[in-house]
Amino acid sequence: MQEEKTAADKPTPRMFSWARNSTIYRLGRRMHTEKQLFDAIARKAREKFEGIGEAQVRMLAEAAVKFAYDNKALDDEAYAAAGSRSGMRNGRSRRAVALKLTRKGIARETAAAAVAGIDDLFAALVLARKRAFGPFRKVDFDDKRKAKELAAFTRAGFGFEIGRTVLAMPQEEAETILGVGSPF
Repeated sequence: MQEEKTAADKPTPRMFSWARNSTIYRLGRRMHTEKQLFDAIARKAREKFEGIGEAQVRMLAEAAVKFAYDNKALDDEAYAAAGSRSGMRNGRSRRAVALKLTRKGIARETAAAAVAGIDDLFAALVLARKRAFGPFRKVDFDDKRKAKELAAFTRAGFGFEIGRTVLAMPQEEAETILGVGSPF
């Protein structure tokens, strides 16, 4: 009786084959973190295989992650570096990018190392250009507009000093920083 239970707790070769193929498919479409891949394989295994046990689900997900690492298709540091570059180009602050990376399952130390290269002034200028704030403003500047723009910078994770600097910056200087200061 115990041997039957032990055999049922192990995934079948067909299940392992499915997990490997599913891993190849997922990583071929986009980058994943270790946590994202583990969760996706576990979720899909529960949907695909009727009556699958939690031990089998965990073993399949672990096998998928190991397969991805063995084939160098999974790299949380590379994922974090790409995410931080993308975040800066899209006007996200260092703080916002680090929070997003940790929510995706990247270790705090890895996320901190990845966001260390983000230039918050550059990212704040990108946000200002997107929203027509500060030097890119098309409407008259008054106290109400100033409060609105500073609040937007704060909600985006930028410090008060960065927001104030961007609001006071002339458009030529901002365009110079965006054009020349772009590390990408």
